[in-house]
Amino acid sequence: MQQIFAKTEEIIQSQQPAALCIVIETHGSTPRKQGAKMIVYADGSIFGSIGGGTVENEVAQMAKKLIPEGKPAKVTFNLDIDLGMHCGGSMEVYIEPLNPLQKLFIFGAGHIGKSLAGFARDLDFSVTLFDPREEIFTDKAFTGFNCINKDYFQAIGEAVFDDNTFVVIVTPKHVYDEEIVALVARKPHAYLGMIGSIRKVELLKKRFLEEHLLSPEELEKIDMPIGIKFNVQTPQEIAISILAKLIDIRNSSFSLSR
Repeated sequence: MQQIFAKTEEIIQSQQPAALCIVIETHGSTPRKQGAKMIVYADGSIFGSIGGGTVENEVAQMAKKLIPEGKPAKVTFNLDIDLGMHCGGSMEVYIEPLNPLQKLFIFGAGHIGKSLAGFARDLDFSVTLFDPREEIFTDKAFTGFNCINKDYFQAIGEAVFDDNTFVVIVTPKHVYDEEIVALVARKPHAYLGMIGSIRKVELLKKRFLEEHLLSPEELEKIDMPIGIKFNVQTPQEIAISILAKLIDIRNSSFSLSR
């Protein structure tokens, strides 16, 4: 059982598409009993077993279909009538897609970025920080994060963005923020937010439209000034306002997908 749990954690951390299948109830004669578990990967291969034979193959095929949808399901099999197995019993199986952790890219590892990284990790984001400043990542608070210590724009070219990627821009210079926004806005992402005062944001929008860097529709999708609006003062409080926005977007997207 511990092997299944370890493998589940490995899959989530590595962003592999897969599903956990658990026998939650049995009646009569069945190949495995309540609590049996297996993992099904997107290609149909499995780890563990819920009894082999036709029922295991049927569950694997169902799991393959559910993985890209990200939706769990509960299915019941009469082993004799439904599957032609001579056990004669029935099994109820719960299939749970192992949704990967959302990636959080934080551009800027200053006070806000560092605070946000710590809070976000505790709430199941996979955090990568980008910052070119020398010795910026020597603080022990960055231990355990993926830290990219190179030019922002080189790092953007090398990073892998997808529809599960949340992007927060909190660099020490507004000019960097603007240039990063221009590059990232047209890459796949679930969320893009930039720090800045209301005046700076309005000036950015004006310039981007005049220079045809982004369309009005693209600008409208960017959260700037970033975060949930409430009275904040310290870097930690600002980080909490940003995290609240990330959670709202993540949970709203999950609700819609279900």
